[in-house]
Amino acid sequence: MQFKNPEILYFLTLLIIPIIVHLFQLQKFIKVPFTNVAFLQKLAQQTRKSSRIKKWLILSTRMLLLTAIIVAFSQPYFSNKTASQTQHNFIYLDNSLSTNTKGIKGNLLQIAAQEIIENASEKDVYSLQTNSNFYDRIDKKELKNILLQVKETSKKIDLATILLKFDSKTKNKTNTSNNTVLISDLQNTYKNEFTNVTPPFSAIKLESVIKNNISIDSVFVNNSNANNFTLNVLIKNQGEAKSNIPIAVYNNNKLISKLSSSFKKDTLETIQFKIQNLPEFNGKIALNFSDTFAFDNVFFFTLKNDQKINVLSIGNKANFLAKIYTKNEFNLTESTVQNTNYNSILKQQLIILNEVENISEILSKKIIEFSKNGGILVIIPHKNLNLKAYNSLFKNLNLRKIQPKKIDTLKITNINFNHPLFQNVFSKKVTNFQYPTVQHYYPITSNNTSTIVAFENGTSFISEIKNRENKVFWISSSLDIKNSNFINSPLIVPVFYNFGKLSFKHPKLFYRIASENIIDIEINTEKDKVLKISNSENSFIPLQQKFQNKVSITTKEQPLKSGFYNIIKDADTIQKIAFNYAKEESLLNFLDLNELKETNKNITVSNSVADVFKKINKKNKVHWLWKWFLSLAIVSLLLEILILKFYKP
Repeated sequence: MQFKNPEILYFLTLLIIPIIVHLFQLQKFIKVPFTNVAFLQKLAQQTRKSSRIKKWLILSTRMLLLTAIIVAFSQPYFSNKTASQTQHNFIYLDNSLSTNTKGIKGNLLQIAAQEIIENASEKDVYSLQTNSNFYDRIDKKELKNILLQVKETSKKIDLATILLKFDSKTKNKTNTSNNTVLISDLQNTYKNEFTNVTPPFSAIKLESVIKNNISIDSVFVNNSNANNFTLNVLIKNQGEAKSNIPIAVYNNNKLISKLSSSFKKDTLETIQFKIQNLPEFNGKIALNFSDTFAFDNVFFFTLKNDQKINVLSIGNKANFLAKIYTKNEFNLTESTVQNTNYNSILKQQLIILNEVENISEILSKKIIEFSKNGGILVIIPHKNLNLKAYNSLFKNLNLRKIQPKKIDTLKITNINFNHPLFQNVFSKKVTNFQYPTVQHYYPITSNNTSTIVAFENGTSFISEIKNRENKVFWISSSLDIKNSNFINSPLIVPVFYNFGKLSFKHPKLFYRIASENIIDIEINTEKDKVLKISNSENSFIPLQQKFQNKVSITTKEQPLKSGFYNIIKDADTIQKIAFNYAKEESLLNFLDLNELKETNKNITVSNSVADVFKKINKKNKVHWLWKWFLSLAIVSLLLEILILKFYKP
């Protein structure tokens, strides 16, 4: 038993006063002489004894009356928390896309929100975390208004972050009792976020009644020619085999192709469509099938065939460059130092200094300006380069020095397969190819150098040198056939082809929502002008970095809905791009609550929102006892009246 006002109990010490009064209140008797007092003496003894019993009874009832009144004013109660404590309930409601599906009672997200509203106590304080927002210290009325408007979102938030936030909110909060409730379908990646030191909480798992799902995983294009291309659609089937699933491809809203396909149990299959080549294709793929998730039955992509990468080679003519930088993907310009149009340098995405013996001051200034504006520079040294001029260029690019030429026949043996330059180039690591050789080379010293290809002695043959302002690829040896046979090596094609591809990030077929995406837009903008991304429902200004000949856009938090979006400068649409939801949201992989309970003793698991809140309310309910003590006081008073009236000693 606890007391809301325990200090009032000190008044119980005053009960000693009526006791003292009773003990010292002696009754005086008047003596009356009689001739025969034997009988009267016996009667007087009996009367005095009865009177004493009556007084003790009256004292007891009065003591009980006063005690009951004092205890009643101290407001006694039974509860797991003190009456003065505020009950603070922290609730995480998972409103990710995967919760927008059908459960036993209806839509998982809507039913969970409704059950919170129905079972939350009016007296408690709440903090609500969704994937979209955090609402701190709100009452039930505010909680209800928020939950009635909650919608699914593509935003993700990890449970470790949620628990850390809840824990930080409970610190330094005196006179507060806290409960944490996590309501989620516990999809995919939550397993490793719970440990033995995780604060106690109640986990409620939202479960769908449908246990199969078919989704569009991704798309890619190949076998492209002047007339058509092959669109490859990856379809992921989870659950039982499915037959005759209609799949349609649209260009904007125009139906281009349609077919039906069957899928085996738990497979990832590729469906191919032959599509006519168009300068611009805004594709939408649609599956017509009712399954667990509806959001992954539509997929968007864009294809633009008229964009090419500008490559400028300055110096000696190299036949291999024209074979690699073909006209369907690149605009290759080759010129000598004397014939270079310096005004065109800033319009390039990739510049190759191909065995230039001496770098003039004007060329050096243009190269520096190009590099600091985000262009990629590849330097192939001349066999007899002007070391002073090269190091002057390197100094202005904030790079380290080139060392004097070393004459030594070395094999090129080591490949850094993890470098982005070789991403998706090799199906496996190659160690037994015919090694190309060099006769002499120029080593470089730099702390920010990443080796791409190396000699047998570990010295770098091709290296990437980068800092905040620029990115330079240094090939340490002349590629003249008299010095090296590297141009006859199978490595020459992927190395130089990817130099070009890395120099400009054309918009991909599609981008993923809630992921970091970097999009390069080939455009010149004024200082005070910004690009924005918009569609008919949403518009936002993304992070962007301006260069001389392009703007690099970064998206992460926005957009939140899949579909086509326009990149806009002023009122003009520069480019159209497509966003799709993260494919992880389509997975039917969920955490087993029984396994969670076994490995985490601080966690209480349940399948019912109502049950958890009923337990919380019952646990924290205050059972007041002051009414019972007040009733006892009244009973004591009635007993005293009855004793005084009917008890005759």
